[in-house]
Amino acid sequence: MRILVVEDEVKMAGLLKRGLEEEGYAVDLHRTGQDGVWAAAENPYDAIVLDVMLPDVDGFEVCRQIRAGGHWAPVLMLTARTAVADRVAGLDAGADDYLTKPFSFSELLARLRALVRRGAGERPAVLRTGDLALDPASRRVTRGGVAIELTAKELALLELFMRRPGEVLSRSRIIEHVWDFGYDGVSNVVDVYVRYLREKIDRPFRRDTIETVRGSGYRLRDERFP
Repeated sequence: MRILVVEDEVKMAGLLKRGLEEEGYAVDLHRTGQDGVWAAAENPYDAIVLDVMLPDVDGFEVCRQIRAGGHWAPVLMLTARTAVADRVAGLDAGADDYLTKPFSFSELLARLRALVRRGAGERPAVLRTGDLALDPASRRVTRGGVAIELTAKELALLELFMRRPGEVLSRSRIIEHVWDFGYDGVSNVVDVYVRYLREKIDRPFRRDTIETVRGSGYRLRDERFP
């Protein structure tokens, strides 16, 4: 069994790696969120142990990126925070279980064994708004049953919108989620890619799905309900 551990605290990381290896697991250890995302994309893990507090991006975002990439190894999140809201955030991000620090290593092992027995998660639900559909597993987009070809960035942008229908998303927030770099207030990359998306998902179908909210950003028209 191969386990990915994403934990930046040196002592905890060492204890996890040594303890899991003593139990017979092969362990890959990474100390940053982005390294964890990369590793999950490159290797077929049986389970992932993911800390919430990481030096670059938090564990919630790491989990979202792993799931968005179509990787469904079960995720056990670790955190020192006990708030229910944090637990809910982890589960909403795609985690399968949640363990609060401090914890006993025997409990972590028991939870990992349960996750490994359960195996990879179920195929995620198709995202829909009106007749526009995006399948996160196959990365397929259709409108009214017609397939639409999107680039990787266009797809990531559309998925961000479709996971937050009706919500105004600022340019800085979009850049952080899709491009993962700081917004300098000058780059027009968001506007360019929104235009690309409109040319593919709206214009051929005479629709206006992505709305410009002047001075604020963009919003996907919520067509889930009449």
